Order: sequence, then structure tokens, then C-alpha cells
Amino acid sequence: MKSKYSKYEKEVRSMREDTGHGSDTIAQTISSKYPEDEINVHTFARYIRKKGWVRPSIVDESMHRNNLNPSENWKLSWVKDKVTGTSTLVVNPDYKHTESVDYEQIRSEMISEMKKLSPKVDKYKRKNNKDSHCLVLDIADLHIGKLATKDGSNDNYNVDVAIDRAIKGSIQLIDKSEPYNIDKIFFIIGNDVLHIDNAKTRTTTSGTPQDTDGMWYDNFKIARGVYCHIINMLSTIADVEVIHCPSNHDYMTGFMLADAVHCYFHNNKNITFNVDNNHRKYTKYGKNMLMFSHGDGCKIDQIPYLSAHESSQIWYETKYRYGYLHHIHHKDYFKFRSGKDYIGMTVEYLRSPSGTDRWHADNGYTGAKVALEAFIHHPENGQVCRLTHNF
Repeated sequence: MKSKYSKYEKEVRSMREDTGHGSDTIAQTISSKYPEDEINVHTFARYIRKKGWVRPSIVDESMHRNNLNPSENWKLSWVKDKVTGTSTLVVNPDYKHTESVDYEQIRSEMISEMKKLSPKVDKYKRKNNKDSHCLVLDIADLHIGKLATKDGSNDNYNVDVAIDRAIKGSIQLIDKSEPYNIDKIFFIIGNDVLHIDNAKTRTTTSGTPQDTDGMWYDNFKIARGVYCHIINMLSTIADVEVIHCPSNHDYMTGFMLADAVHCYFHNNKNITFNVDNNHRKYTKYGKNMLMFSHGDGCKIDQIPYLSAHESSQIWYETKYRYGYLHHIHHKDYFKFRSGKDYIGMTVEYLRSPSGTDRWHADNGYTGAKVALEAFIHHPENGQVCRLTHNF
């Protein structure tokens, strides 16, 4: 039995040949061209890649469309798609790092990028789904800039690994959520997305030295690119609420990163933001209360009481209440920090895709599952599914 998408093969191949666009852009274009077909853009794009009609490489697509030459000594380039208004971060594999740093030039480049890369996107017309659900996608403790090596900690983790796990893991979790009718997505950012907060000393916010990979300004732009790419991808599925959790490794730069991402999407009517610096964030989906926090503040058994006090209206209006914490990278660390069902609320820590650095290896904090997690909530029945992608 032929797929309903097979009839578009000739048009897809023709668009690829004429424009150099990738599967996501082509799927979005054809969906807009034939609204009566009610094409699911994400599913169609995945079908195109599966059939091999279009090469899946974002880098090849972007470089082809924008005449970028890898032999030139550039490291990062934002590429705007004229069809969809979305942008892609391209990393040059042939880039050669130089030690000299012109901070004024970096500042000017960042301002210039933000001015030209803030696409205006009107409100999408979403299909009214029956038996809808929300998706909570939470990339906990990515630590872009962390360095771990086989010789130092028997692990391998660096900027490239972090990017790969964040993007590929998110795609896998999105694919796993497809059986559910998703009408809302909560995307959680922050939570030690950057490994350090002090560039000169290469330390966390409180001054703890770290083994690091790459320059702070490159890692900031890379993190921004990763977030923008994933948010763009999510917005083709459902409206997105982006929630920032301040954290202990990057309290200042993490906030600035969240604000930069917010600025980038301020003209997109399908995406909302909660990026203030409150330590605990609350939102609501049907009869679900969702609380997010980094997890380095109060003890876990205080969370239900604080939630009832700080967000009493949402607490009153909901039946199912969940607190999602981060920071320790494990499901169970010490007895007083394990996930638990409390009276009125379930609270748990999330796993992290980050590798084990030398300090944690030396002190025996090893062996935890390295993974990305997501959760499916029904508006009337609470959390109904847990999704995990292991690395």
C-alpha cells in the first residue's frame, strides 16, 4: 500500500534540484501549497529523509543555498531560510582557531546577527486534535563546554558531542511522541546548558574550576543555535512555551542566553517565553500543574509546600501536580534527593545527556544512565507516558 506522501515524490525531487532546500523546508512548502491535504510537516519531512529523496544534512543544505566555502576561515554562520523564515546554525569543520580575540568585533557581530535573524512568523492554523496531549521536552544539564576524555575519566564528552546529543536526542523524543496528538509543547532551557560562567578563570558562577572545551563566546553562540534550531523544529508541531531555569554553573550567561533566544523569536506568534530569573517556574496544562527548577536550592521534600504557596491559584485549579528537577544528572543520588510521590505532588530529578568529567570520576560519581527525557501529559488524566532516549 502506497503512502499518502508518495504522490509528492516528483515535486520534492524537483524542489531539491532547483533550490537546494532540505526535507524540513520542502515539507513545510508543500504543506502550505496543499492545505486541503492536511499534511503533518514533521512526519512528511521524516518520510522524505527515509525515502532518500533529499539528503538529510543540514550543513550541506545550508552551505549549498548560501554559497558558503569551508576553505574560508569561518567557524559559525547563521543561515536564514527565505521560505519558512527559520534559521540554521552551520559549523565549518575546516575552521582553524586563532588565539587573538577582538571582543568589540564579537559584540558587533552578535548584534548584527540578532538584527537580521529575527523572522516574523504569523500564527499557524493548527488542526483541532481530539484527545490532545502536551509534550514536555527537557534537555537537562547539557553542559556545553565541558571536557571529558578517556584518559581522565574514561568518558568522551566535548562541544561536538553535546550538540549531537541535544539535537539527535530531541528528534528521537519527538518521533516517539508522534502516536499522541500533541497540541502544546513545553521546552525547558537553562539548567547548566553552559559549563562555565567566568571566561578568564574558566569557573562556574561560584568559582569552581572546570575542565573546558572551546572558547566561551563560541560556546554561547553554539548553545543559542542549538536552542533556536530545536525550537523552530518544535513550532512546526504545536505551539511552544519556552521556560528558563536558572542554574549554578551558568547563572549569568544562562540568563543572557535565554534572553537572546527570546529576542530571536519575539516576532514569532507561535512561541511564548517565561525567562525571568525566578528559581521555580510554574505553568498549567488542563488539570496538570507543572513546576520546573534546577534543583540546587531547597530540598526536594519542600517542593510541594513551596508550590502550593508560590502558585496557589494553579495548585487550586489542578488535580495532577509534577515537579521536574535537574542538577544531579541522576534519578537517585542520596535518599533525601530521590524522586518521590508526596501528598499532592510528584517530584523527580531528570537524567542528563552530559558525560562524566574528571572530578566526578575521581570521586566515584559514575555509572548513571546518560539520556534525554520527555513526558506526555493528558489534560484530564495527568502524566500518561515517559519517553527516554539513551546514549
